[in-house]
Amino acid sequence: MQVRVAGVIVLLSLGPAITNAREESMTVSDARTAEAIAMMQSFAQRTGLDSDRPPRRYLWTDAFAVCNFLGLARATGEQRYTDLALRLVDQVHHVLGRHRADDQRKGWISGLGTDEAEAHPTRGGLRIGKRLPERGEDEPYDERLEWERDGQYFHYLTKWMHALDQVSRSTGDPRFRSWAQELAGSAYVAFTYLPSANHTPRMYWKMSIDLRRPLVPSMGQHDPLGGYITTMQLRTTVDRLPQPPGGPDLGEVGRRYAQMTTGADLASADPLGIGELLVDAYRVVQLIDQGLLSDGDFPEHLLGAALAGLEYYARSGELRTPAEHRLAFRELGLAIGLHAVERMRQPAGQNPIAVRHAVRAELEALMRYVPLGNEIESFWRVPAHQRASTWLEHQDINEVMLATRLAPDGFLVLVLPD
Repeated sequence: MQVRVAGVIVLLSLGPAITNAREESMTVSDARTAEAIAMMQSFAQRTGLDSDRPPRRYLWTDAFAVCNFLGLARATGEQRYTDLALRLVDQVHHVLGRHRADDQRKGWISGLGTDEAEAHPTRGGLRIGKRLPERGEDEPYDERLEWERDGQYFHYLTKWMHALDQVSRSTGDPRFRSWAQELAGSAYVAFTYLPSANHTPRMYWKMSIDLRRPLVPSMGQHDPLGGYITTMQLRTTVDRLPQPPGGPDLGEVGRRYAQMTTGADLASADPLGIGELLVDAYRVVQLIDQGLLSDGDFPEHLLGAALAGLEYYARSGELRTPAEHRLAFRELGLAIGLHAVERMRQPAGQNPIAVRHAVRAELEALMRYVPLGNEIESFWRVPAHQRASTWLEHQDINEVMLATRLAPDGFLVLVLPD
């Protein structure tokens, strides 16, 4: 099977048949892909995607899961993984695009009528999928409790935009990219604002389900960056797929996010944040190669910030603590990012971005930490560690992100649509 990645035809070899979690014969590329398949099938059964159980949807996890299914479809040649990705998109829109069952409000959170909402399922944004309802307007703010309450997160919405865009890139169907574009427009309008003190836009971190009021008014450190890169990614797809008329001006939206990103301190000691910076850097490199972003110093900025945080995190000793004191999905976010480092380093003899001196220097420094990703992966593949309470409490997100680490192409690689 052939897939065109960043202008290069890549041959995906199909390996021997194995037995999957349903005891069906399937062709897979290697044992890592087989393990990822087993995890994704377990996730699909457990959360009601491929079973009669009530659907249990969570936007961040589901965004990674859509990408994983797309990657597995390419790796195995099995159409049913694409079907699962499409079914998951539909289920997310019909669960997280509508009000909660315990909410007095009913119907689509966009307020649109049934037929129009079906055609524009992301226009009102998408709920996080937290277990508790959002904080009422008269309820006091509780920082600890807010983590468990529903609402909308901008950084979850950008993950879903990425997933929808990957569906369009993989299938050639422009509807999904159009839904991502509408979501980008709604999110920009709801989450950004102009303070009276200056003319630099700011962002809210968390909004209410109906996007009418901020629930957490502070700005996420990497939210403008995620908005900028995701918007630029969507624009590359616009250029290559026929699009319906209308939709927000992504160029203007991207410029506003870039304004918020300029001069920002992006360094973070959080493993998930570091991993996101590395993934974003890889997306930027691919977008430059695809001809949208200019060959500026953006990759160096992201890689430098990630390196600063990684040097601190590696010295912190957090990875030497027992499983009960660790959050697998945050560590796996870093491990996925270190996969991206390997991808950026591999084509250094061909990619003009990767061979540029500053980028090469940052990549060489980051390559020293690639074994850390292997260490994280190995730790969380141990069955005993998967019996820890911290794993079981977040089993869905942990398994899906471990599957991403094992079979990362669906999430990391921006396949060019034909």
